[in-house]
Amino acid sequence: MSDMFGARQVVEEAADRWWLFLVTGIAWLVFALLVFQWDYTTVYSISILFGVVAIVAGVNEFFAISISTTGWKWVHAVLGILFILVGIYALWNPYETFATLAALVGFFLLFKGVFDITVAFVTKDEFELWWLQLVLGIIEILLAFWVAGNFRSSAILLVVYVGVVALVRGISEIFVAFKLKGLRRRLAAV
Repeated sequence: MSDMFGARQVVEEAADRWWLFLVTGIAWLVFALLVFQWDYTTVYSISILFGVVAIVAGVNEFFAISISTTGWKWVHAVLGILFILVGIYALWNPYETFATLAALVGFFLLFKGVFDITVAFVTKDEFELWWLQLVLGIIEILLAFWVAGNFRSSAILLVVYVGVVALVRGISEIFVAFKLKGLRRRLAAV
């Protein structure tokens, strides 16, 4: 019985932090808008931009630990560490990073799309807007294959990829925020 009470308390604390994901989601959307407005044409600038995005994504994964269940906390921790390490590497070696940037963005979008589709189906019975996350996951997978195409030679398209990653992350964060807010409402009714 005490385990159920402890689990409920963790879920309630996570649901109370819904606003944190709303704020980070909005910040990602603002960042995406800025990325799409700037004119980056050098290899150096694109790698620096990617490094900043990766570090922010890593910090964001550490925020996600606070609302995750025990089984997912380690996944968010590993992703957070990996994002930060990749971001630091991109800032440290911008010219070497550019060569693999398209592949990294493609893999990120593919894994994120598969994850979002899985979460959409798992939470189908719990959340009314599950289908939005399904659509987002499908779009992410399509973008992953687009990135893998012949578009690697154009530097400006890599900026667009970074902007798309930030945009997708912002939308995902806002989905999480409203899922947590709905969970909070349901917990209050019980």
